[in-house]
Parts: sequence; structure tokens; C-alpha cells
Amino acid sequence: MIEKHYLLEEADPLLFFGAGNINLKILRALFPKLRIIGRDNVIKVMGSEEDMVLFEEIFEKLEKHCAKYNSLVEEDILAIVKNRRLRDEGSSDIIVYSTTGKPIAPRSENQRKLVNAYNDNDMLFAVGPAGSGKTYVAIALAVKALKNKEIKKIILCRPAVEAGEKLGFLPGDMKEKIDPYLQPLYDALEEMIPPAKLQEYLQTNVIQIAPLAFMRGRTLNDAVVILDEAQNTTTAQIKMFLTRMGWNTKMIITGDTTQIDLPQSTRSGLIEAMNILQGIPGIAFIEMNKGDIVRHRLVTRIVEAYERGGKQ
Repeated sequence: MIEKHYLLEEADPLLFFGAGNINLKILRALFPKLRIIGRDNVIKVMGSEEDMVLFEEIFEKLEKHCAKYNSLVEEDILAIVKNRRLRDEGSSDIIVYSTTGKPIAPRSENQRKLVNAYNDNDMLFAVGPAGSGKTYVAIALAVKALKNKEIKKIILCRPAVEAGEKLGFLPGDMKEKIDPYLQPLYDALEEMIPPAKLQEYLQTNVIQIAPLAFMRGRTLNDAVVILDEAQNTTTAQIKMFLTRMGWNTKMIITGDTTQIDLPQSTRSGLIEAMNILQGIPGIAFIEMNKGDIVRHRLVTRIVEAYERGGKQ
């Protein structure tokens, strides 16, 4: 009898083991000659070498399935163990799967253009109104690249410009002041990466979320780097950000030019960059509109109302 330890490196242990360790119980029933024990992110298996070889092959397939779909149920386990066809892959548009196993895919033509532009370019600008999915799709693309081991890290940042409020009035140290401002980025990540895995990525800096000022002096390699709310950057800030680009890195810059919180005398760096960089190979520009809004239907009506008001 031999003993081996298998480490869950990609899949979230809670999802892999299942509620009440139901998935471990299923594996024990399917491999009655093996003793299988799960703790933290490690599975300890004891048995004959012959049985262990088969279990190891099945374990690798189960972990990849769980990491991809953020889900592992009895039907999936039986299909993998018995080498049957797994669930339908569904639409080829699917980017990643949410933490509930729901497919995340482009929901409008311009969102689809954003995905295609990402595949064909190293830098892209996506501008459009609130709720058009530009940041959400960008983060989904970054998560997919990380899962597929195309990159080593995801870097998400925003300029520290307050929308009518002052960071100095918030309680706590600098991180505690900044975190609420970066919350939309956390919200998107929490929908796509299981809690334990996300916490691990944040602690090991595989995923970094920081204000734009923290990018100064860095060279960003092997990463997807997303600058959100770029309409609130100055010319100097966005130039600094764009020149951080390193090898095997993709940059996605998102913003809404109708929601600029800079002082009136300050020109938006996003608008200026989009004018200056037009026509450069490797840089794509995607303009989204109210037809791409995927939030509550009232959001579209609100955007339209403000557009009418601005023309009066």
C-alpha cells in the first residue's frame, strides 16, 4: 500500500469537496479499494499503486472541470469517471463561468466586438455609458487568461478621483479609505472566482487592485492590466499608465466620457489619448452605447433622460 497527497491548485476546495463533503463520499464509493481523505486543499489517498494511477488521472480531470465551471456535481463526477460525455459546452461565446456555474458571455454586439478586439490587439479602449458591461467583460477576459495560464497576474486599477465625496473623510488607513472606491472591481471578481481562491490570489498578489498612482515606476509583464474609470485620468496619468506595458501583457482601458469627475479646467486624459492613439496598429477602440446596457431597464431610461436634458 502506498500513500499520495494531491494538492488542489486550481479548483476551490469547497466546490471540489462539495457541501458536507458529498463529492468525497461519491469518490469513495467509486473507488472502494482506496482510502480517500480531504483536508484544506489536500487530498490524501492510500491504496495500491494500480488503483492510485487511475485515481490520479480522474483527479486531474475533476480539478480542471471544477476550476473551469466553478462547479462539481455528482453528474459531472460520474461522467468523468465512466468516460462519458460531459455537459454541453454551450455557446462558443462563453468567456468564463460564474461562481454559481452560470456562463458569462457577451450580451450585445459591442460587447462581442470588445472580446474580438481583445483577441486581436494588445491594447484596447472601451468607452460607453454606465451598465454597458465594459468593465465586467474586461475582467471576465482577464480571469479567463489567468485560468488558462496565459498570464501570471491580473492588475486592476482606478484613478483616485472622488465622485462628489472626499476620501479624507472616510475612516481608517489609506487601504481602508481606498477599498470602498475599488469595490466595483471586487464585486466583478467575486462573481467569477470562488471566495477562497480569490482571497488566495489577492494575498499572493496574483490579483492586484490598486489606485492608478501605485503604477508609477512599474513594468508590467505577463499580465492583463485594466484601467477602469479612465475618464478621470489626467493626460500625465494615462500616459504614465500606458507606458507601464511590458512583455506578454494586454491592457484594457475603460471609461465613460459623460461622467468626468475632474475639475472643469482639467482635460480628460482618456479623451486625449483616444485622439492621439488613433490608427496605431495593435490598439483597438470600442464605443458602446445605451443599447449595450445590461443592468435594470430603468438604467437605459435614466441615460436617455439625461441625454435629452443635456440637449435642452
